Amino acid sequence: MGTAKWSTALGAAGLALAATTTTVATPASAHAFRAGRIVLTNADNGRTVAAIVGGDVEVRLTHYRERGLTYTWTAVSASDSAVLGHRSDVTNPAGDASAVYRAAAVGTATVSAQRHCVPDPGNLCPLIVETWKATIQVK
Repeated sequence: MGTAKWSTALGAAGLALAATTTTVATPASAHAFRAGRIVLTNADNGRTVAAIVGGDVEVRLTHYRERGLTYTWTAVSASDSAVLGHRSDVTNPAGDASAVYRAAAVGTATVSAQRHCVPDPGNLCPLIVETWKATIQVK
């Protein structure tokens, strides 16, 4: 009986330690930073983030549907290729867009894409093109 209580106490302590370790490992901000790579998503529109020379900046924009309308993305572009060197980009038929840039030099550049509406038959799109943009400060 004494052994069972001791095992239960150690098991609970182990779970508490695992939970603490997991909490520490999660990123503190909305964009992810892992091993020198910053990952930006739809939610990062308007943000300014810091990157280090030699690190990667990845943009992942996903389409979405709403009331018979599909909102799709154009290819992602960077404002200054000397600061953010192009590595790869992809757009797919569903309307997602992604790109990876290498932080090549100290400076500031923006990455951006435009969101367009594609209506289902019988629906009309608003005549608005919205721009997604994030500012990258490379240090």
